[in-house]
Amino acid sequence: MLCGFLTSWLFTSFRKYRCGEVRLRITEDDLTGNAITALLAEHFNDMHAITPPGSAHVLDIASLRLPNFTFWSAWEDDCLLGCGALKALDATTGEIKSMRTVEAHKRKVVASAILLHIIEIAKLRGYDCLDLVTGSFPAFQPARAFYEKHGFVYRKPFADYQDDPNSVFMMKRL
Repeated sequence: MLCGFLTSWLFTSFRKYRCGEVRLRITEDDLTGNAITALLAEHFNDMHAITPPGSAHVLDIASLRLPNFTFWSAWEDDCLLGCGALKALDATTGEIKSMRTVEAHKRKVVASAILLHIIEIAKLRGYDCLDLVTGSFPAFQPARAFYEKHGFVYRKPFADYQDDPNSVFMMKRL
């Protein structure tokens, strides 16, 4: 759980979090900075390297810039720590996409802060459900455990996704 978070809020522009010595600022991102494009390229390449063809649901930057997406990056001063996106599926449902933490900052509240930020925005938008897809094999076990810890449960495929033995689908009622 985050300790002592939310010291400032400007609706969709940014939040500041503090946990111990980590100060985290979450900002809506236009996906043009070098640091975020490098992190997303790493994410895209990693997902394609460890996921069988046809089962990688990772998005490229052009897709993340579509109007039904909002994308955030997390920073400590000028150091990128991680990112995440929210895709509007319909008026009451969103999908979490492109959650990624910089390797040096994994398991340091970054992913939780980003996820909690996305959940807050989803609630403000009037969503009653958040969905996501992740991998089913051992490399994705930490991701599944992370989402379970945050109240996500397993479900059948949603939206345009099909049953896939390499994917699991999760949801959280808000």
